[in-house]
This record gives sequence, C-alpha cells and structure tokens, in this order.
Amino acid sequence: MKNVRFILQGMLFAAATLLTLQAFAQDIDFDPASIKPPAPEYSPYLEQNYPDRVYFGDTHVHTSYSTDAGMVGNRLGPDEAYRFAMGEEVTSSLGVRARLQRPLDFLVVADHAENLGLAPMIAESNSGLLKTEFGRKVHDLVKAGKGAEAYAVWGAGMSSGKDPLKGQDALTRSMWERITASAEAHNQPGRFTAFIGYEWTSSPGGNNLHRNVIFRDGKDKADRILPLSNFDTTDPEKLWEWMADYEQKTGGQMLAIPHNGNLSNGLMFDNITLTSKKPIDRNYAELRVRWEPLYEVTQIKGDGETHPSLSPTDEFADFETWDKGSFGPEPKTKDMLPREYAREALKRGLEYEQKLGVNPFKFGMIGSTDTHTSLATTTEDNFFSKATPAEPSPKVIPGRFEDKITGYFETPGGPDITMRSYQTSASGLAAVWARENTREALWDAMARKEVYATTGTRLMVRVFAGYDFVADDVNRPDFAKRGYEHGVPMGGDLWTAPAGKSPVLVIRALRDVDGANLDRIQVVKGWLDAKGKQQEKVYDVAWSGDRTPDKNGKLPPVGNTVNVADASYTNSIGEPMLFAYWKDPEFNPQERAFYYVRVIEIPTPRWTTYDAKFFKVELPKDVPTAIQDRAYTSPIWYTP
Repeated sequence: MKNVRFILQGMLFAAATLLTLQAFAQDIDFDPASIKPPAPEYSPYLEQNYPDRVYFGDTHVHTSYSTDAGMVGNRLGPDEAYRFAMGEEVTSSLGVRARLQRPLDFLVVADHAENLGLAPMIAESNSGLLKTEFGRKVHDLVKAGKGAEAYAVWGAGMSSGKDPLKGQDALTRSMWERITASAEAHNQPGRFTAFIGYEWTSSPGGNNLHRNVIFRDGKDKADRILPLSNFDTTDPEKLWEWMADYEQKTGGQMLAIPHNGNLSNGLMFDNITLTSKKPIDRNYAELRVRWEPLYEVTQIKGDGETHPSLSPTDEFADFETWDKGSFGPEPKTKDMLPREYAREALKRGLEYEQKLGVNPFKFGMIGSTDTHTSLATTTEDNFFSKATPAEPSPKVIPGRFEDKITGYFETPGGPDITMRSYQTSASGLAAVWARENTREALWDAMARKEVYATTGTRLMVRVFAGYDFVADDVNRPDFAKRGYEHGVPMGGDLWTAPAGKSPVLVIRALRDVDGANLDRIQVVKGWLDAKGKQQEKVYDVAWSGDRTPDKNGKLPPVGNTVNVADASYTNSIGEPMLFAYWKDPEFNPQERAFYYVRVIEIPTPRWTTYDAKFFKVELPKDVPTAIQDRAYTSPIWYTP
C-alpha cells in the first residue's frame, strides 16, 4: 500500500508539472521538448551510493574496566583493546605477545555497566573509591594478595542486585568518561571506527538477558548520561525507556543488541514480559523491534542459530552447542529451548506479526566475541580465550581447557550444568555492508539490518531477493547494482508477490582470503503454513565439487583434510567462491515467510586441536577435532 501511494503521488506530481510547463510555454512561447537531459558523464560511479564494502568488527569486547575481567587478571584497558583491533602487537595480561593476522575495521568496547572501572580504581588506589566502605574493603583485599576474596565480595552484591557503590555517580562518571575519551582518541573516520558502547548486564536469577548498547554518537553526547546497569533494572522495557530518554535529551541515537539467548533459560525470546508476566502485546512488539534491530547469534559462549532438537532434519544444527543451563543454578529443560534460539524466534515472530500486526523478533544477525581479555581474537589458530585465567600461556596449561565458565552455582547432587573453557568457541564477527568506515555509516547499516554474522572468519556473503532476477544475474559484474535496483538486500522486506511470481534469491559467497574454502551455500526458510503452523526447511542451493544429492535431497559431506596431529588442513577440497540463483519451489503467496543464507566452510582444525599440538597436551575427550565455520545473513522477510 505504501508503494502504491508513492506511485500515485508521483503520477499526480508529473501530471501537475506537465500542465504547469504547458501553461508556461503558452505564455512565453516555450517548447518543453527543448529541455535536454544533462550530458552523460564518463565516470559511471559518480551517482553510485549503494553500500559497496563489507566491514568486519567486534561489538562485544570487555577490558579491565569490566569487573568480571579486571578482577580476575585482565590488565589491559580500552586503549590496548583498540590498538589490538587496529592491528598492533599487544602483550596479553599473562605476558604473551599477540597480534591479529589483519586489523579489524571497527570495535565496540562494551564494558559492563555494573561498578564500571572498579579494578582500575583499585589498582590506582583511587581516592574516591577509598572513601567508601566497600571500596576500602575490596582494595585492601586485593593489595593483600586476596583478589579472589575481593571478587567474591563484589559478586555477592551482583547476585543480590544491591549496588555496593550506590550513590557514587561521580566515580562511575569518571570511569565512563575515560572510556568515551579512549573511543574518541582511536576513532579514525575512513580507516577505523571506535564506537562508544557498554553492556547492560541483566541477569534475573542468573539467566542471561544481557544487551550491548551501541551509540551512533561521539563523546559530547555520550557523556551527558551514565550507563544504565543491572542494579538499576533487569527489565528490557526499562532499558528501552532509558534509551528513549537519551535520544530525547541529546538528539543522539543508540540501539541495543541482545546476546546469548542460549544462556537465558527460555527468557530471551519469551512469550511474556519479564516483570508484569503479561503476554507480549503490540506495544511491546513495537518497542522491541524499534530498539533491538539486531541479535548476536554466535559468540564465545556457543552458537545460537538453532538447536538439534528444534531442527532435527538440519545436519548442521548441532554446532558449538551450549544447552546445560545458564549462570544461575537452574538446569536447562527442553521446554526452554524454543525461546532461546534465533531460527525459532524468527518463526515465532511471523506468528506474532499475524496476530498483533507487528513482529517483535524481526532482527538481523551478527556475531561478536564477548572476550574478557581485551583481545578480539576469532580465528581458531589465534584464540586468546574467554577470560584471562584461560589465556594461552604455559602458566595456565592444562587449566586453559578446564577453567569454569558456568556452573559455579550448581546444585549439589543436581544435574551437571558446568561449561568449561575447552567448550568455548573462537567466535565471532559482525560483518556490515556500508559505503564508508564511519560511526554513522556502520551504525545506519546495523539499524537497517544490512549485516551478517560469521563464526570468526572473514568470508564474504551478499544476497538479494526479488521477483525479477534471472539466473545469469549472479554472473554480472554489476551484481550489487542490479541487486539494489531489482530487489532488496539482507535485512530487507518483500511485499505481496506479483501474480504468478515467487521470491528469487541471488547469492554470492567468497572465502576468507586467508582461510578455508567453501563447502556449500544454503537457504534457510521459515514460514507459517495455511493452518498457521510454523515450518522450516533448509535448501542446499550451491556446493563445491561434483556431489549429487541423494534420494532424500541430502548432499554428501564435502570431505575432511584435517590432520589432527599436525593441526593443519588443505584447500584441496571445496571452492573459493560459490554463486547461487534460487527460486522458492514451494512458495505460497498467502503465507508469511523469511529467508536467510547460511554459508558453510570446509572442515578446519578447532582451536583445541591447535592448542594440543602447540602445548603438547591431550585433547579433551568430548570436543570435535575439526569444525566447519560459517556465516548467517540477516533474513529477508516476505509479507503478504
């Protein structure tokens, strides 16, 4: 209807313009036919304004300013985090030299808001901190070599929800302004983007409802507020109110990125609101999709695309799965899973849209790390772990594998809910299609969902959907130009299909220049059938080699060149580039649907395999020796 209105307006405007020109011509003997279009310009790129580059970055890095990083050994602050992301060599907190193979394009230092900067204040014996009873207590414990006791004192406050530094806004402000100053100092428009951001660490019952808040703005606006914390509220609706107040007060803009639904124990995509326990209504749906356009689908604490019990026919569903519990004592139960994973939420979102008129779970997908080492490392051969106690160092082997991530509040005699360091993933990255490497351009691309997730590699993916693409479009040198002219990119919307037509996806995927070849391209479709029942199907649409699907449509595995003892592989299988033209063969124009692209790489050694070789230790028994890294694009939605 919106498009029809614009077309009618354009026709009326054109008619009015023509009548005006005719009347004007009669008055002054002027011939409209004499108007000539401007002479063509030689350069074909003068008017090109569509996104033409993919930028890779991390929206989720914790430094020593996060208490759960700084008080467990991390000594690197925001400056070191930005320098490392920009490609400089940095020495880790355990004394190991580290550098990325290639610099990132952008970074968000997303330190926890809760008692922001406590560890640096202790280290410098901050006079303001020492004026408080709590501050003196944890300071003296740390200085006496009792850091674990100090951390336990702070942790008790976090668990109870009682802020041990309540009323000390001046301390928080001083730390916040250091962080924003660091972002400002390292932000280099056109070369490297240092976003201002932080993490709101909502943890009701120890369950993960965390969000990263990303500012479009600079220090001048960000310094006019203090980050909202878990001590202020655990309710996402209150976070959205705070975000709205910030925008009204400053004229700035921000968005929030939920993460780790697989550790939320069914709360991340619940069908009721957190505080009132009322069913999701239209107002909630509008607010959620307004403030949370993205979801962090993969990171160090496991992969959140889907779960094997939710997608039993998807052979790639069981990837880096964490499904034992959360940070609290409650074990995972099967009924929680549908409210934790991205694909299931996307399907349920269609149902909500049909019922409410708004889809609360209409999100794009990115990956990031959630590293607490200040080092945004995402490749299997350069993984510096979740937190400093498990960084790669002779000082911590074999503890690097065994360090606990969850399970600290496990019920004695109850089910095992512990997840350990060897189960963490060397993941992930946020990939953003934009015109330029600036805060504004990247943030705007995030807001419109023209982004995708990778599990750590820098493979390139581009997809467009429309009704008029032809098979040869994937081979065109102006692939993107045609894609924008005749369709919509990832994160976009298709409306009611023209009579007799079905959605067509044109897809290009290119391997990481320094990484593994590609196994296949898949299209993941979710829809509501004629009876209103949620459905999903995974289609193999392009693959390497001369493999042929079996009678059930399943493609044989690509093979495996991984040498476990040597922690190596070769690109003798797979393809460096795959193209796909795919027309939905089971399209019903009356059914709501979404489509996203999943690109799978060939098997490569997992980080634990690299570690076993380097440190000459035994591999853990229950982790794979190889994995297949992948990318997930933001969906494209079809709405009749």
